[in-house]
Amino acid sequence: MKYLYFTSLYISYGLLVFAFIFGFKKYLLLGNKEKWYLYYCAFLLLIEIATNTLIEVFGFKNTSFMYPIFIGGEFFILTTLYIKKLSLSDWWLLPTAILTAGLLIINQCITLTNDYIKVISNIIIICFAGYTLLQEIKNEKKVNHFLSVDAFIFMYYTVSVFIFVLQNQLTSLSESTYFIILSTNNMLLIVFYASLLYTFLRLKKNLLTKT
Repeated sequence: MKYLYFTSLYISYGLLVFAFIFGFKKYLLLGNKEKWYLYYCAFLLLIEIATNTLIEVFGFKNTSFMYPIFIGGEFFILTTLYIKKLSLSDWWLLPTAILTAGLLIINQCITLTNDYIKVISNIIIICFAGYTLLQEIKNEKKVNHFLSVDAFIFMYYTVSVFIFVLQNQLTSLSESTYFIILSTNNMLLIVFYASLLYTFLRLKKNLLTKT
């Protein structure tokens, strides 16, 4: 099961890198709202590079201090993305920034684990993504190249919450079960990053219909 976990992990890394590269190449084809998908890729890539550099180059044994940064940045970028896609007032960015800071402060000051903070942020992201999907499906006449990406974001973060609940229900996980759960998460990331890569690749065709 370790082999499956590491294989799926490196495949997800590769897809993320290619999604960012091709998204960057198509930057000028992206609308102001859609550019936030590229910012999201860039943030995830920076987190992975920073974490692996600390471990492999500087010999850090524990990089858990990076996790709150990951949670906060991921939450802020995705909520900002959906605020813009829903054409909400920019004033919505203020409570988003306050909530992001609040999650980070709570993480440092209260004896909640990072996983609980992650679940709270995931549920908020799920709500935004789900509502955005409903609006996109209702508005069939408007061209939306990132509909499948939004669907996979909704699915990935929903399953992440389910995985957290499952882990906490099972008080003692065997090593194989633990790696199966992690591998499942990686498989979802592979599908998600693949959908991003595919969307960026096909933007050239849709240049004339881009909104």
